[in-house]
Amino acid sequence: MPNHLVWAILATLFCCLPGGIVAIVYAARVDGKVAAGDIAGAQSDSANAKLWSMISIGIPLAFGVLWLLFVMFAGLMGAITG
Repeated sequence: MPNHLVWAILATLFCCLPGGIVAIVYAARVDGKVAAGDIAGAQSDSANAKLWSMISIGIPLAFGVLWLLFVMFAGLMGAITG
């Protein structure tokens, strides 16, 4: 069962610190729960780690794309009116 720890760490380092930390906490709990025999808990934590990693990557990425579109639009409007 994947613990998604790599994605959680990458999200923390490069995208969104608070959401990435939540993802790391969930990811760190997966292997311990598997070892203890709590497969349902491990699956839940794995899904939560993946979810928080994707949120932590997706939100800054979406804002970056919107910012880029805004800058391009502003430049285009400046070129047309200027």
